[in-house]
Amino acid sequence: MNETPPPVHPRNRLNDLTGREWLYFLNSVDTTAYPTTGPESYGHDLRKAHPSPKPPQLMRKLVEFFTKRGEWVLDPFAGVGGTLLGCSLCGRNAVGIDLEQRYLDIYSQVCVRDGMREQVTVCGDARHAAQLPEVNARPYTLVLTDPPYAGMMTRPQSGEKKKRTGEAAPTPFTELDHDLGNLDYGSFLTELRSILTGTLSMLAPKGHIVLFTKDLQPTAHHHNLLHADIVAEMSEIPGLRYRGCKIWYDRTVNLYPFGYPHAFVANQLHQYILIFRRES
Repeated sequence: MNETPPPVHPRNRLNDLTGREWLYFLNSVDTTAYPTTGPESYGHDLRKAHPSPKPPQLMRKLVEFFTKRGEWVLDPFAGVGGTLLGCSLCGRNAVGIDLEQRYLDIYSQVCVRDGMREQVTVCGDARHAAQLPEVNARPYTLVLTDPPYAGMMTRPQSGEKKKRTGEAAPTPFTELDHDLGNLDYGSFLTELRSILTGTLSMLAPKGHIVLFTKDLQPTAHHHNLLHADIVAEMSEIPGLRYRGCKIWYDRTVNLYPFGYPHAFVANQLHQYILIFRRES
């Protein structure tokens, strides 16, 4: 005999989770090892053409906590559609924007091949999101995104990517000068703040902005704690409040002896998931 699932609290206006599910999500560290082959990889064999594809299962968990079924999610840096696939897995609607049509085409190909519902995609610049009719036609409960991390991918590669490709050449997201992934550190922070300020006008009150980031290796001139600098920059946006973070540790990433045998250089196997809420 099937047990009746526990009810959702009648005052829960944030999501459709039970108290037990809510509690589990509050763990500040998420450790995952999602498959990268087979049907449960959700097209990773195609999506890996992007330098930083996010697992749809992880995006689904975030979407399920910060939205209710049927609500709308915006991803201004959609890439190959990790957020969009996550929304389709849990009955949410989504719009994704990306500068590179090739990445959006890969997402579409995955949807067709794997029988996934295809969400709305727009090839364009997230700086103009509020002026795009396909984007501004609806209110959003959540902005969930993984922006390029300043010029991280424009640097010579090492470790896993160098081993896989046999090359140390940079792997930028695009060759466009205005791509956030091709900007210097300071310009990246300024542009990211501007873009997310623009999305705030489409975000419902008490809606959330959730974004991934990864720190750069420190230099003699700056600590390069990108997550801390993003929080400081975003906290200057009126009406937006930093609520905390989760740390995602991806166990599928390999360890490499960076700096050996001369100096300490950390293997950054984790990323920060920064959580902000629109307060007014």
